Amino acid sequence: MMPLMKHTLRAAMLLAGLTLLASARAATLDIAAQPLDAALAELAEDTGVQLIYDATITAGKRSPALSGDYAIDQALTRLLAGSGLRHRRNDDGSVTLEPAPTTSGTLAPVAVSAQVATKIDTPTLETPQTINVVRREQVEEQGSETVQQALRYTPGVFTEQIGASQRYDYVVLRGFSDDSIDNIYLDGLKTMGDGGTFSSMQIDPYFLERVEIVKGPTSVLYGRASPGGLVNLTSKKPLFETRQEVTFSAGNNQYRGAAFDFTGPLGDGAAYRVVGLTDQGDTQFDHLEHKRRAIMPSLALDLGDNTTLDLMAYFQDDPQGGSHSGVPAEGTLYPRNGRYISNRFFEGEPAYEQFSRTEKMVGYQLRHFFNDAWSAQQNFRYLTSDVDLQQVYSFAWVGNTDQLSRFYSGADEQLDAYTVDNQLQGLFATGALRHTLLVGVDYQHRDVDAAWSSGSFPAIDAFDPQYGAAPLAITDPVLHERKLIQTGVYIQDQIALNNWRFSLGGRQDWVRTANVNTDTGARSSQDRDQFSGRAGALYRMDNGLAPYVSYSESFNPSVYTDADGDPLEPTEGSQYETGLKYQPRQGRGLYTLSLFHINQENLAIREPQAAVYVPVGEVRSRGVELDAQSQVTDRLRLQASYTYTDIEYVEAEEDIEGNRVNQAPRNQASVWGHYRFNGGALSGLDVGLGARYLSGIEADRANTLNVPSYTLMDASIGYDFGQLGVRGLSARLNANNLLDKEYVASCYSLNYCYFGAERSVTASLTYRLR
Repeated sequence: MMPLMKHTLRAAMLLAGLTLLASARAATLDIAAQPLDAALAELAEDTGVQLIYDATITAGKRSPALSGDYAIDQALTRLLAGSGLRHRRNDDGSVTLEPAPTTSGTLAPVAVSAQVATKIDTPTLETPQTINVVRREQVEEQGSETVQQALRYTPGVFTEQIGASQRYDYVVLRGFSDDSIDNIYLDGLKTMGDGGTFSSMQIDPYFLERVEIVKGPTSVLYGRASPGGLVNLTSKKPLFETRQEVTFSAGNNQYRGAAFDFTGPLGDGAAYRVVGLTDQGDTQFDHLEHKRRAIMPSLALDLGDNTTLDLMAYFQDDPQGGSHSGVPAEGTLYPRNGRYISNRFFEGEPAYEQFSRTEKMVGYQLRHFFNDAWSAQQNFRYLTSDVDLQQVYSFAWVGNTDQLSRFYSGADEQLDAYTVDNQLQGLFATGALRHTLLVGVDYQHRDVDAAWSSGSFPAIDAFDPQYGAAPLAITDPVLHERKLIQTGVYIQDQIALNNWRFSLGGRQDWVRTANVNTDTGARSSQDRDQFSGRAGALYRMDNGLAPYVSYSESFNPSVYTDADGDPLEPTEGSQYETGLKYQPRQGRGLYTLSLFHINQENLAIREPQAAVYVPVGEVRSRGVELDAQSQVTDRLRLQASYTYTDIEYVEAEEDIEGNRVNQAPRNQASVWGHYRFNGGALSGLDVGLGARYLSGIEADRANTLNVPSYTLMDASIGYDFGQLGVRGLSARLNANNLLDKEYVASCYSLNYCYFGAERSVTASLTYRLR
């Protein structure tokens, strides 16, 4: 269970599951004058207090500086002075912030906000759409090494599409596996993925405060998008107090790493943060390694006159990118000549194996509050990525032998992209209706220059591999240029009427795509415009129940071509969703039930070994998601989920119509528990244990085989050495796939099945200074 708290602007690190036992004691505070929500976040981190409030009530408000020894009540009274807000204690020790009493009464407590779903801070409980949030604490507890690993316990999310590979973050949402690499955003901007090339970027989870998952179409606010939803990564932001953290890690497969996170003030009205890491190790596959170096500096500036500016930069170098390959179903799902392929088998050639990627990003967020009701914001990011690839990969068995045929792929790519999003937000009333209006204009521009080569290699014995073969043939590189330009205008109105919450939105997009073979001059391009809409209604009952219903649309233009060289039609999606959310009045849990029905038209799939995409028709996904997160006691936190997804081809080609889409589990269930010892000889110790179950994964579009179901166990043990007088020092031991189960995670086709990750054990030692 994750604590239900509100994060905004610079704050996303409110501590989980702590009570206000310390609230009567004085705390030494040093909080700069700044926007109120940022000051509240610092107070929460310094004291462990759980704050519950609606972000709209703090928008545009500022707080005075606070320095000295204060009890919680005293500190909140000072910070809220002149804001028109008050605080009150809850039975569980948390604190609710609310408007001071008026003749119309006060607001009820609310919890976690989901800014990415609406581009404004709206409580999750009041959003008529399914939203999940993975916080920093959960990432650390579960030892997640990638973003996709951080989502393993999230309902409706499948993250083992390519098995043990960690090169990219594949996130299958509600069964939509195509373009699953292209649905990740960073701080609300779509700059991460580029489906169809090797130039998709990856952010290490150490640089993130939280990950938000929005289910269903999101084109109204973000333009081109998958109908399954999106994943938004929220980066660490500067804090106006000194924090220093250093971590050293080691694990199996010769893994070793080091990381640091420093933040603090730079005089009045400025704060910095520098986060960095380096790590490397072998992989479970022979002859393959992964290496990474990354750093992210950022700067927060209070420019006065209710204006703030956040600057960030990110640099990441991956000299070695680990594995990204599959082997046939025969030999993995069932035996080949009486034998199974080892889950460590490397089918390539060490001398022709390379994946190096360099990522660079710079960006800013500029926000100005005109008054307590109106504000404007501009988000901007520019990025560039360079990828060099060489890979020898298997395709199919040679006759009845133990030999796998092999091919060669090479690439030299450069991606350049920038995105800008301009927003105007206002709060006003028309009679009994309270409006939160958002109007925006955004622009995306992406260019990829690529040189692709191909070839063939001698076959290899899958059960007794011998390396050192030379290529049979490698073609000269073929030069390609791919471009996408999108301009969108959108409007959204969130309306409150007593206990009712309504959401209405619309967007018009203009998109241009081009794909050019610069060697031959062959060119395909298209200009498209598209309208997307969304509507939803939710009723928030006084007992904590909130039933809702919503409709939303998506579209995604394609830069791919068909067999005739003509550009493909954009995919279009629509979703109907209804559900029920429940948050106990004490704020110690969040429980959701959602039922969804999604249709996607104009789907096209690339056939293995083909340079073109083949239209296959329409896909329909429907199902149910259950999610329960509960702070059972002050020491015990539980989260559990179940997802049933029925996704199949409808109105498709005759040979696959009615078949289930592969790489999409029919059933997913998970449970994670975390317990902290607060007294006795075990004081300072915390333990976590989890289980993940997946079944009903088809191995190919013809549905000729099923991937066997599998259950995986994960565990975590942590210790705070502050109990022994060493303040700030802690240790953690994580084991993923604790029982070292060997399994096949999924299959793209009968020629490409992917081994799941073996047991991973990592120990870390962290020193934090505050």
